[in-house]
Amino acid sequence: MNTDFYRIKRLPPYIFEEVNRIKARLRADGVDIIDFGMGNPDMPTPQPIVDKLIETIQRPRTNRYSASKGIPGLRKAMAGYYDRRFGVKLNPDKEVIATLGSKEGFANLAQAITAPGDVVICPNPAYPIHAYGFIMAGGVIQHVPALSPEAYLSGISRAVQESSKPPLAVIVSYPSNPTAQWVDLDFYKEVVALAKKHDLIVLSDVAYSEIYFDDNPPPSILQVEGAKDVAVEVNSLSKTYAMAGWRVGMVVGNERLCAALARVKSYLDYGAFTPIQVAAASALNGPQDCVDDIRAIYKSRRDTLIKAMAQAGWDIPAPPASMFAWAPLPPQFKEAGSMLFSKLLIEEAGVAVAPGVGFGEHGEGFVRVGLVENEHRIRQAARNVRKFLGNADEILARAHNQAPA
Repeated sequence: MNTDFYRIKRLPPYIFEEVNRIKARLRADGVDIIDFGMGNPDMPTPQPIVDKLIETIQRPRTNRYSASKGIPGLRKAMAGYYDRRFGVKLNPDKEVIATLGSKEGFANLAQAITAPGDVVICPNPAYPIHAYGFIMAGGVIQHVPALSPEAYLSGISRAVQESSKPPLAVIVSYPSNPTAQWVDLDFYKEVVALAKKHDLIVLSDVAYSEIYFDDNPPPSILQVEGAKDVAVEVNSLSKTYAMAGWRVGMVVGNERLCAALARVKSYLDYGAFTPIQVAAASALNGPQDCVDDIRAIYKSRRDTLIKAMAQAGWDIPAPPASMFAWAPLPPQFKEAGSMLFSKLLIEEAGVAVAPGVGFGEHGEGFVRVGLVENEHRIRQAARNVRKFLGNADEILARAHNQAPA
């Protein structure tokens, strides 16, 4: 049997797997790991949302197949959210698709619009599905360095000019995973203008739109006049309502792109379990105090992390948004690289982070730190880091001695 599968060959080994293996081994040995590695919310889903799920699941009809593009009530709730939050009017029947999380929405959107060899402009570093959703669909990724929004914006024009064929689409993602950067509406105006000039589709990912720490909330690209001519936006309830495992997201905007996604999904799934969709609609339609509470928890954790790690000798810039800090490697480990640093940090200090190189080669020199442990655990991690940095020379020498010749 030939197992040299075409799409699998296009996927490199999962770069986080090595750190995950170390984590699993240490936990099996009884080591307490303080895990900042994955963006997996640890707080409970707000009780009213859970109550609505329980209420709905007791109705026998809700156990039947659901709707692949989302039940009408959920799509109306998603349109209502965009109207309240961004002042953007959406037709829930034509411009809103409910997805099984933002990741599935992005991957199936790539399947819907990509022909073999199509070129897609993607930020680097970036959340892996942004590139690999298109790679699995047969596309070609044109990476553009994105260590700042300004660098990425200027790089888009160069990428269009240097591309071997006219690009199909450009990806933007702010607040960014992993860099935690965000942009104002002027950035999106320039992106829309570039897209219209070069006949590009724009795919905007705003999964962290409600996790911000300044007075001004991040905008949506759909607030730009004419954006719906070229753009769709991917969003999620996962972080906003601590519902990551529920798998509820949305793709909204351009009618033709939404229709293409709806057709692909009609062949692949029947949508999320109906009670989950009903509960998600209640989350969007109900009081939003819980969103404020969740945001406040992340802000408190962010402030604790920045202060505690600075006292430990590791200066980490305070992220303005998202549930991550994008942390430059401590000077002692700069030459080691993000992968070795991450492995040593978990082995020697019991602290897990995500190596920046896992988000693209331009992520080298950084690690992503998730705000997914409580403040007590963050301070404990900082104490471990202080000892780790204090023994940096010894740890690095031991690592080099153990490395294969």
